[in-house]
Amino acid sequence: QVQLVESGGGLVQAGGSLRLSCAASVSIASFDVMGWYRQAPGKQRDLVADITRGGMTNYADSVKGRFTISRDNAKNTVYLQMNSLKPEDTAIYYCKAPTSLRNFWGQGTQVTVSS
Repeated sequence: QVQLVESGGGLVQAGGSLRLSCAASVSIASFDVMGWYRQAPGKQRDLVADITRGGMTNYADSVKGRFTISRDNAKNTVYLQMNSLKPEDTAIYYCKAPTSLRNFWGQGTQVTVSS
């Protein structure tokens, strides 16, 4: 069973930074892609960024230039560096590892950005 554990969330002022981590219980090299999603209250869960096994990255327009996704295969961990945070970035952030059979999700970590 794959387990994903997110950490690094918290309360930060606008303009600040946070780094989220997603630690997997299995080798992340087994996944073609891994991603970070977020869900604000009353809204759907949306893609923030994802990264392929080969290191290609993709970002939502709203975070381009501010967020950076990376992966450390040796640590089985995916990171999301978030800079220049805005109040509209407030959400629960989830890590996702999709497979052909099912999607694996972490429990989420809360990010709150105060103005």
